[in-house]
Amino acid sequence: MILEDLYKKAAAFEFLSVEEGVFLYHNAPLADLMFIADELRKQQVPHGKVTWQIDRNVNTTNVCIANCKFCNFFRIPGHPEAYITDMPTYRKKIEETIRYGGDQLLLQGGHHPELGLQFYVDTFRQIKAEFPDIRLHALGPPEVAHITKLEKSNHKEVLQALKAAGLDSLPGAGAEILVDRVRRLISKGKCGAQEWLDIMHEAHKLDITTSATMMFGHVETIEERFEHLVKIREVQHRKPERANGFLAFIAWTFQDVDTLLTKIRGVHNLTTTEEYIKMVALSRIMLPNIKNIQASWLTVGKPTAQLCLHAGANDFGSIMIEENVVSAAGAPHRFTYKSIQEAIREAGFEPQLRTQQYEWRPIPETIEEQVVNY
Repeated sequence: MILEDLYKKAAAFEFLSVEEGVFLYHNAPLADLMFIADELRKQQVPHGKVTWQIDRNVNTTNVCIANCKFCNFFRIPGHPEAYITDMPTYRKKIEETIRYGGDQLLLQGGHHPELGLQFYVDTFRQIKAEFPDIRLHALGPPEVAHITKLEKSNHKEVLQALKAAGLDSLPGAGAEILVDRVRRLISKGKCGAQEWLDIMHEAHKLDITTSATMMFGHVETIEERFEHLVKIREVQHRKPERANGFLAFIAWTFQDVDTLLTKIRGVHNLTTTEEYIKMVALSRIMLPNIKNIQASWLTVGKPTAQLCLHAGANDFGSIMIEENVVSAAGAPHRFTYKSIQEAIREAGFEPQLRTQQYEWRPIPETIEEQVVNY
């Protein structure tokens, strides 16, 4: 392979193969990859602004039987710290979220063995009845797969019911690496790679906007990272023309503090700043049919995320008024609505508040500065 030939293919928004992506990873200078990805960003997102969001990650339950080796958040059924979030708690958290300028809940939880479809339908309906303007970016393919198994149903019926109850969009949660060799090692209790992809394709057919993710820096190979990207791209290529499909892609690094993956298998996150920026740039290059690429400031910190804005990323994600899962494994970084805008400006861009559908919204006039870290 010749680098210049691959650069030309990338610049023309052509689909690069797994082998070509791996070749670029190992052989292309970072500066070249950043330049190409930045040029692609300018064409795909010509307004040049960096978008960001205000939402809150609220967990339906911490009870989970998936037993992922990288998760410190879950509790087994019957554990004294196990909980299911009740409506008074949602009400309090949503009211706070609105005061802090938020318009959305990222609503996720564990694979609770007793919480079926009706629980989520009732929860979504109740939230929407009381807070009709709050968007629900909720669950994810593994949870949909879990509910489907409990109900002995199918993905389409479950997604239709969730959408009718108030589901606005489906996060890319639980993707990790979409290769079953990896999933057997780190998240054996979750759905397999193909089921994750099938659920996303079904969501796209139902015109449910989704996002795609990748958690890397653990037991995967470089080749498997690019297999993951190509699989995401193929699902996006198959979406109905009318649908957004994957409206954004977010790659983040494995957080290893006190996880079973680290304590039992000795796996540590050794991802360098250069490697993360390279993967963001290559995400833009490998995913020419996904418009928005997000930098994961939560896992890599402000300076690295700022550099990613010059390497193909056009989005800074949410300030995350509350986040419990990744933080439980060691992610220490935090933003407020003021500091995230300052960080974007420091990187040389204009910040723009958005919705989950990447529509621009003004900063609410009555917004309060968040002073509490949850």
